[in-house]
Amino acid sequence: MELRQLQYTLQIAEERNFSRAAEKLHIAQPSLSQQLSKLEQELGVKLFQRNTSTVELTYAGASFIEHARKIMDAVEQLRQEMDDISQLRAGRVVVGSMPITGSHLLPYVLPAFKESYPDIQVTLLEDTSLNLEKLTAGGGTDLSLLSLPLIESSLDYEPIGEEMIDLAVPPHHALATASYGTKGVSLSDLKDDPFIVLKKGQGFRKLSIDLCHEAGFEPNIVFESNNIETVQSLVAAGMGVTLVPRFIARAKRSELIPAYLPLDGQPSRTLVIAFRRGRYLSKAAEAFIDTFKSILAQRNQS
Repeated sequence: MELRQLQYTLQIAEERNFSRAAEKLHIAQPSLSQQLSKLEQELGVKLFQRNTSTVELTYAGASFIEHARKIMDAVEQLRQEMDDISQLRAGRVVVGSMPITGSHLLPYVLPAFKESYPDIQVTLLEDTSLNLEKLTAGGGTDLSLLSLPLIESSLDYEPIGEEMIDLAVPPHHALATASYGTKGVSLSDLKDDPFIVLKKGQGFRKLSIDLCHEAGFEPNIVFESNNIETVQSLVAAGMGVTLVPRFIARAKRSELIPAYLPLDGQPSRTLVIAFRRGRYLSKAAEAFIDTFKSILAQRNQS
């Protein structure tokens, strides 16, 4: 059994198609089929069930793929550690990010990191917080930008900063011009207002609903969206109210801007860089975490 055979098998499992897998691997399809047949003969089991249009994993194949992923991930960690020991500046770090938060922070972090480490390649994967946790736990990313609490028990994390949560209301809302003192708006005052929230699968949705529960009411959700910008535009158009992370509230938009108000008690969320517990963190990954912390501290002070 060779490492390249593991790589080939993983690619076939991902693509569910020999032609696409061969194309991604930059080898001829007959060569790919030959290597798979050789591996199956060595193992004495069939890894894939070939159909007319697709390729499906057998029971043995599913077990093989699970172990193959762990082996290839361990090989990559070993390679990173050896690169660090040899003091190579070149490297690669795969970063997962929540699209909402990443779109407002990564444009500051990535250029700063590139300037300090021009020979380190950064690959960015964007997904919902739930999917990112699964990806990170499985070694699909080296690091992921997430917020607490984390669901996956196999993940560890490095806190990088606190982000305040603001209330967003229509510009003509009574609270937009009211005097609420230095404490901020009490969320319980919004119990009769319609709420616009993100769809399920995004961590900030759960945080928003949990804050409403802590304030003693179930939010009346009238609209849901996958995009925080759509949520804010609907609020600005008078369709309801919502909660918004402060970094996003600060972002400049040309039109349909809601009024942003601080909340009583200054609720916040903890942003973290998560990684699989026990996974070797390369110097490139550690440098990325340090850069992110520095940029976030600057943004909090501005």
